[in-house]
Amino acid sequence: MYERLDAIEQRYRELEEKLSARETAKDTSQFQALAKEMAGLQEIVETYRTLKKTKLEHEEVKRLSAEASDRDMIKLYEEEAAVLAGKQSAFEQKLENLLLMESDQGMTDKAVLVEIRAGTGGEEAALFAADLFRMYTRYANRLGLDVDIMSSNPTELGGFKEVIFEVSGCAAFGKFRFESGVHRVQRVPNTEASGRIHTSAVTVAVLPEADEVEVNIDPKDIRIDVFRSGGPGGQSVNTTDSAVRVTHLPTGMMVSCQDEKSQHKNKAKALKILRTRLFDYYRTKQQAERASSRREQVKTGDRSEKIRTYNFPDRRVTDHRIKLTVHNLEEVLEGELAVIVEALENADRKERLSKKEPAA
Repeated sequence: MYERLDAIEQRYRELEEKLSARETAKDTSQFQALAKEMAGLQEIVETYRTLKKTKLEHEEVKRLSAEASDRDMIKLYEEEAAVLAGKQSAFEQKLENLLLMESDQGMTDKAVLVEIRAGTGGEEAALFAADLFRMYTRYANRLGLDVDIMSSNPTELGGFKEVIFEVSGCAAFGKFRFESGVHRVQRVPNTEASGRIHTSAVTVAVLPEADEVEVNIDPKDIRIDVFRSGGPGGQSVNTTDSAVRVTHLPTGMMVSCQDEKSQHKNKAKALKILRTRLFDYYRTKQQAERASSRREQVKTGDRSEKIRTYNFPDRRVTDHRIKLTVHNLEEVLEGELAVIVEALENADRKERLSKKEPAA
């Protein structure tokens, strides 16, 4: 932990120097970015400096106690040393918490791309994908976040084979990052005449959005194809070749966008999705390399894991990761996810603090 704190303090000093430089003051965007980074580190640095001061005082009192011969003075020094030891422990605990938050801060504030895909269950899965899209849209609206559909593949009955949308605003990734995984629904489909309960599944992927600085796509590494967009049942959406397919040659990733009537807009959205997927790809790869000595990855990021079940007959929603069950399914599907998200945040925070991840 102390090695990480020393590095943060050094970075804080560098930021102080850069912000005081005349060249930085002339560049408004750079000045704002550096000031924002410095503000994010300020509480950690101030607490760390207070901790170091407290440690020095503690060592000094212990030295005076060892050199003292008067019993009353020794007792006073010992009492003061105990108080300082308590303060030191409290500052260390606070710094662990601050480091944990700091390690997430850069990701938490990012916009996200949420990708919902129908899995097992055919049309019923596609309809539930539409239910989840509606749930997340309403949840985002409750938080004051903006939602923009990037790409969609609707079905004739009003479901989605796939829908990709952007959520932007304060702490967007932080509020959606626990939604990645398999969402299972148990209910009687509208098409089921016998009233038999079906189980279907939908996969959700939540990807922190990358900007051009974080992921620079070389034009030589992509192939762009245009084609005429189509809708459910093969109908033509428009009569021009406005749909765009972007292929990233090094990885084989392919993104298609056809929702916009403008080829330029579809291309921009496709590149944004591709950039975000590449950012997630390289980030996940790096995390896997760092965690190669561990037996398993952080479960909240595993998109193949069944994370939640929505049981309509019992009106219950169960999050399997934290064994939480709530009996307000209708409200949850209306976007009231706060109770579940807060429970996941608390469980994740408790687990990571117990493992002392910031010290790694």
